Amino acid sequence: MIFWLKDMGEFRDVVVSSRIRLARNLDNYRFPIRIGTDEARQVYDDVIRSLDKNKYLSFKMKDIPVIERNMLVEKHIISPALLHTPNISGFAMNEQEDETIMINEEDHIRIQVLDSGLALKKAWKKADEIDNQLGNSLRYAYDEKIGYLTSCPTNLGTGLRVSVMLHLPAMEMTKEINKVLTTITQFGLAVRGVYGEGTKALGSLYQISNQSTLGDSEETIIKKIDHLTRQIAEKERITRKNIFEKSAVSFEDKIFRAYGILKNTRIISTDEAVRLISFLKLGIASGLITDNNINDMDKLFIEIQPASLQYISRKEMNDMERDIKRAEIIRNKIN
Repeated sequence: MIFWLKDMGEFRDVVVSSRIRLARNLDNYRFPIRIGTDEARQVYDDVIRSLDKNKYLSFKMKDIPVIERNMLVEKHIISPALLHTPNISGFAMNEQEDETIMINEEDHIRIQVLDSGLALKKAWKKADEIDNQLGNSLRYAYDEKIGYLTSCPTNLGTGLRVSVMLHLPAMEMTKEINKVLTTITQFGLAVRGVYGEGTKALGSLYQISNQSTLGDSEETIIKKIDHLTRQIAEKERITRKNIFEKSAVSFEDKIFRAYGILKNTRIISTDEAVRLISFLKLGIASGLITDNNINDMDKLFIEIQPASLQYISRKEMNDMERDIKRAEIIRNKIN
């Protein structure tokens, strides 16, 4: 289950999810890049002790099987960077899996809150509450002039990374996406793939986030990205409407071809599957497909990723076995 995708949220036809992430370090320990094993274990213990044990479950990465670690990345519960040092890293999460506190990643603490649709203010409120809870019992590395001190200079200041995941198939189809992405970077924002820095866009999904955390307040950063996201979402909606009005038969053909293949496929790769699911989502948002919903398609996108497939099957699988299992899961979900 991907619990944080259960709600629709604002602009849900375009905005898949909102994420707030805060980077923090403890004043009395060396930063993770220089930290020793014993120190890192103490950091982990200090953070876990500061959390509400009735709300959060805690895990050490070294105790989690490799397939399950990668599945957690595919579900966006933890970051890929947390896998780099499994002997010292860990995390805590709530039952709904929308709040995660990563420990000994690039920084001592990475607070993450996820929500479906455009819900940055709501996610920020939760993240701020977690931050205050931890800050009441832990001493953060903080400078009066600079703000919060972090391992990477791009996170100095607020330590806040705000991001939204957008589904932009219409702008891809009309080639308008390059113009939009160029405009985004001119606003000082970064465009990344599905799993963050260094990853590519899959299924017409783009992650937009702030590049700088120094100089602006948390509220200013959130307001800026919220405003720009609304503009992009409206542009995508208009583009979808224009395509449908000008090329209705061609538009419908792409949707129903994707629908037909997904309903009947017996073997399918990840790349083909996410491309066709993207078209199916477009058909659902446009009202052409009525027996599936967007939330289920976004959950399906995660469930058919390699590690998630193997986790569901409780065994390691080769490429062909995964392609067959992926097709089976898709057929069951679509039908």
